[in-house]
Amino acid sequence: MECVILAAGEGRRMRPLTAHRPKVLLPIANRPLMEHLVIASRDAGISDFVLVVGYGEGAVRDHFGDGSRMGVSITYRTQRWQHGTADALASVGDSLTGPFLLLNGDMVIESGDIAAMAAMEPPVMGIWEVTNATSYGTVTLEGSRVSTLEEKSPSPRSRLINAGIYTLDPGALDLATSVRDSPRGEREFTDALATYITDGALRAHRLRSWFDMGRPWDLLNVNEAFMRGITHEIEGRVEEGVVIQGNVRVGAGTVVRAGTIIEGPCIIGKDCRIGPHAYIRGATAIGDRCHIGHATEVKNSVVMEGTNLPHFNYVGDSVIGRDCNLGAGTKVANLRHDRAVIRACGEETGRVKFGAVIGDGSLFGINCSLNPGTVVGAGTTVAAHTLVTGCLEGAVRLW
Repeated sequence: MECVILAAGEGRRMRPLTAHRPKVLLPIANRPLMEHLVIASRDAGISDFVLVVGYGEGAVRDHFGDGSRMGVSITYRTQRWQHGTADALASVGDSLTGPFLLLNGDMVIESGDIAAMAAMEPPVMGIWEVTNATSYGTVTLEGSRVSTLEEKSPSPRSRLINAGIYTLDPGALDLATSVRDSPRGEREFTDALATYITDGALRAHRLRSWFDMGRPWDLLNVNEAFMRGITHEIEGRVEEGVVIQGNVRVGAGTVVRAGTIIEGPCIIGKDCRIGPHAYIRGATAIGDRCHIGHATEVKNSVVMEGTNLPHFNYVGDSVIGRDCNLGAGTKVANLRHDRAVIRACGEETGRVKFGAVIGDGSLFGINCSLNPGTVVGAGTTVAAHTLVTGCLEGAVRLW
């Protein structure tokens, strides 16, 4: 069976992290989000993939190539204008010869669920139950059949949602081509599914695994879940006097200097400089070419490649983009005094402990402080001794 993965969108709700990369390349446990999806599909027995690309397509093509590195075959179709999911599927054309899987490229799902979906007669939709369904397409059922599909209702009739994985036949391409613009100005594949629902043909399959990646702070939940399964592997150089507890991966070319404590699960990429006397706590993923320096503590965070936390920094429950620099003494707070759920950019994160989201290329002077729930746009420059709070969109100069 072939697999089509929709990977053309920017992921605007994930800004500022998607300002310079597509959402599908955001790192989970130091591996791009969509790579986890391709690997899970491969492990489910799928070897042929069609990636529909658009925003940041060059980066996607550069990373995945022809798929041989992962033991699969990948071809590409380009959606020149990101005009909705039906338009993305229609761009595949007539290249599919039989039943196929259709996956949203920004989800995380285990191989067992993919294999179960692939074994079913089309058309089938994967569904998942959530606590609050207002941000999703909601589904009602009659037995195993989908009876209604409603997009993002303020008063959803169900807690079952469309999870963005389908088993389809080539006829779905014709349905996608016939879809008209929705009120949002997009051609949405959910409108194409209305024909199947009206005919009583669309069945639902309840998934056993599914992670959503709707907002930047969701990266922490997914990263933490994936980190639980890592194995211990030290490829870099660890000096005498370093304490490592639990499962920790240290990439080739990385040096961990004396006095450093690392608590697993933790992943450190290639060519990093860690310590001396750094403290890296569980569920932290540090990308390639990072510097975590003297007396710096990092906990339950995602730190992307080329970022420096060089001296006397604290970063907890945060997502920091690539090529950022925190001046000496700069700290990120991650807990309110009243221990209330933290809000970011006007939205509840669902987290009592949450620090900041910092976009790529942001630079902070010495002794800056960031309040819980702060979101900093890519390319922001912050002067020394500045208190940073709230939602800073775009490149800002706090000077």
